[in-house]
Amino acid sequence: MPGDFSSTVISLFHSKRAQATEQGGLLSGTDPTEFNERDPIRLWIVQVGIIVLTTQLLSLALRKMRQPKVIAEVLGGILLGPTAFGRVPGFTDHIFPQQSIPYLTLVANIGLCLFLFLVGLEIDGAVIRRNARLSTIVALAGMILPFGLGAALSVPLYKEFVDENVKFTHFMLFTGVAYSITAFPVLCRILTELKLLDTTVGIVVLSAGVGNDVIGWVLLALSVALVNAGSGLTALYILLVCVGWTVFLVVPVKYALRWVARKTGSLENGPTMFFMTVTIVLVFGSAFFTDIIGVHAIFGAFIVGLIVPRDGGLAIALTEKLEDMVSIIFLPLYFTLSGLNTNLGLLDDGITWGYTIAICALAFIGKFGGCTLASKYIAGFNWRESTTIGSLMSCKGLVELIVLNVGLSAHILSPKVFSMFVLEALLLTFMTTPLVTTLYPPQYRVRVAATGPNFNNVADDEQAQRPRRATSRLSDNSKMSFTVVLDKIQHVPGMMSLVQLLQPAIPSTKSDAETSSQTGKVRRSLSGSLASHEEQKLHVDALRILELSDRTSAVMMSSAHNTLLQTDPVLAIFKTFGQLHDIPITTSISIVPFDDLSYSVAEHARNHGSDMIMLPWLPPSAITDHHNVPPEAQTPKAQSHSNNPFDALFKSNSVSTERSESIIHSQLVRGVFAQSTIDVALFIDQGNPNNHSKSSRHLFLPFFGGPDDRLALDFVVRLCANPKVTASVVRLTKMDVERPAVLAPVHTSKEMEEVNAITVASAVAGIPDTVYGRADTEVRLQSDTADNIAWSRYTKPQGDDVHNAALSQIQFTELATPVPLHAMLSQVHALRDDVMLVTGRSRRLAVENHSLELKDIMEEHGVIGTEVKKAIGDVATACVSVGCGSAVIVVQAATA
Repeated sequence: MPGDFSSTVISLFHSKRAQATEQGGLLSGTDPTEFNERDPIRLWIVQVGIIVLTTQLLSLALRKMRQPKVIAEVLGGILLGPTAFGRVPGFTDHIFPQQSIPYLTLVANIGLCLFLFLVGLEIDGAVIRRNARLSTIVALAGMILPFGLGAALSVPLYKEFVDENVKFTHFMLFTGVAYSITAFPVLCRILTELKLLDTTVGIVVLSAGVGNDVIGWVLLALSVALVNAGSGLTALYILLVCVGWTVFLVVPVKYALRWVARKTGSLENGPTMFFMTVTIVLVFGSAFFTDIIGVHAIFGAFIVGLIVPRDGGLAIALTEKLEDMVSIIFLPLYFTLSGLNTNLGLLDDGITWGYTIAICALAFIGKFGGCTLASKYIAGFNWRESTTIGSLMSCKGLVELIVLNVGLSAHILSPKVFSMFVLEALLLTFMTTPLVTTLYPPQYRVRVAATGPNFNNVADDEQAQRPRRATSRLSDNSKMSFTVVLDKIQHVPGMMSLVQLLQPAIPSTKSDAETSSQTGKVRRSLSGSLASHEEQKLHVDALRILELSDRTSAVMMSSAHNTLLQTDPVLAIFKTFGQLHDIPITTSISIVPFDDLSYSVAEHARNHGSDMIMLPWLPPSAITDHHNVPPEAQTPKAQSHSNNPFDALFKSNSVSTERSESIIHSQLVRGVFAQSTIDVALFIDQGNPNNHSKSSRHLFLPFFGGPDDRLALDFVVRLCANPKVTASVVRLTKMDVERPAVLAPVHTSKEMEEVNAITVASAVAGIPDTVYGRADTEVRLQSDTADNIAWSRYTKPQGDDVHNAALSQIQFTELATPVPLHAMLSQVHALRDDVMLVTGRSRRLAVENHSLELKDIMEEHGVIGTEVKKAIGDVATACVSVGCGSAVIVVQAATA
């Protein structure tokens, strides 16, 4: 009909717009926390934000107490639940309404399956096989006694708090499993943070924890199967199907997964996208199957984690792909759900608290007592080590909480009993670190030897286990053992260059006969000197340091210590260098938190009997890039500071990332200087890539006096035992302008107080530094006397001095000047470009206070921050600020 089209068009503009869903959101006055089952993402994001923020804030506080992150997550969940914030009117209704819990539960269970997969990845069966006897003893003792105590305690608990509809056998089984299980992931992190992984105690605990964890999950699967079964025969069927599925995964699927990893190149280059897809599908497929047969889904995910190949670090790489989302989002969600079900307000009477105390006491006694007695009387450890093993095995952590949540969801545990056990798990986890720190301090720890774990301990022979204190032996030119610290692969060329100088070349006897009489004496002296060192051959211990982060993969790398030693590229390159130059090099890896890196380096060198620690310090990349820029294209500042490794560290125009990285490394350097009880050498590479290829070296040493300069002098003589190394040593003394040259004046007490005040202030500020005692007149005179003796020893050697060969390659001069630092820099510029400077750190008993002259130098060449001066001393700061020399070696003599 006419007009139908127009009527239809007009009707479109008169439709009911109110039928459309409101999209204005917050701008339209909608409450963002209002739950909408068709669009729950808004409230879910609010919940996740609150959960993550709460757990992270608690984690920051508890980290100072060296507590694992799981405690922060559980505490955060308890605080957000009815125990604390749930008592605030409207909080639970707006943030955690009952309708939203299923959505949180779904996401949390997905994360729980992924977490159990990661737990399976952490477990390495080879650890158990290597230490089967001792670990089996400890693991069984740590399960049988706690299980028995848990079963006994379940009788009164069942009568007092559990509904009669729950079968006693089910409750008893869950109680026994909760008591007997050990939290392997948390235990592994505690062992790593306390630096116990390379001790005999750590190896046994790690092996026992792996076995304990596997048996615990099997018992949990059995418990769930019994609960879900209608009869005993059904439970048997469930158990048999579960065993068959496990065998199917462990045998054919495991080999198929290895085949896929090999064909996709995942073993060599990390997991490919296809391999990741296959693995994730397998994880959730296995979780689905174990869930539908009546066993919890987490057991299927756990078994898949066990079968992933460990070759080529594949398990670690897989963990790196998944761990961040699991640890940041999924696990806090799961523990918040636990907290929402935990109401400590239910523990409101004396009987309840009496049972709670009994639960905590028996749980600790069972684990601690069983493992301690087995370690002492069966394994043969002494009491200190046995009690440490018992303390570590009593750690509960998140594994028990997972068991408790499974029991709560199966209605086996009542909310009150659940809250009791959650408090017990928190308390025992919290106690682990303080107990171990008290019972097993560093001086009593028995480290793993090069040939393997040393289990031949003498009972209670604590004094024999104390590490010897290394002392300086460089003064007699016999320092032959060095610990070389490697942080990054860029450190390798510089440290190679330095280590190569430490190996003197033995001259041929044929040349001795053909040379003149005087030269022959020198060469025969050198040969005699080297022959005297045959029994004490040069040895280098390459220590690779890695920071232990919060990631699970970092803990796995710590556990896979032996694998890392073989696969780490930095150590492989350095070891190959040693083989090519006939220098014996042993390799070690230390993975600890950043705050403990410097202590770990000092402790490692002390325990291995090293004579000197060698540290590298790299120039920032922005400075290195100047070498690739034509001189005409460089700015004046870039030209004058192209070799200065500290430009990007403390200048206003530096790149922020480089400044941050270099400042962090400077804290490590100062920490080693402060905590080392043996000599330390800091190698500052000035950034010229051609310097490392030089076959010969010339050293320059400005000698001002003090213990560090005396060590520098000994070190130069030690290096000049190599015929390819020559040196210039200048003793600089300051003279007044009006008078002829005189010996340098002694510091006044006021000047020394200023120096020490800076040092103490640095230590108080939180950055580790060496704190020296007051230098009184007697100490000053003793130091001056030692300076004169050291100088005379090398400038006026005896005829039979073993250093004659080295001294023949050193030129000694003395110079009196009113500006010793300027004179030193002039001397360096007069030498060849690849000269290497050696200087003492001179933060104590320095003959001269160079503050005013150093200020003039920095005003002339560019100001460098005080952090450089505090780290390397005045003399080295002057060299670095000008950018002279190919490298600077800063040494500090042993302080204890």
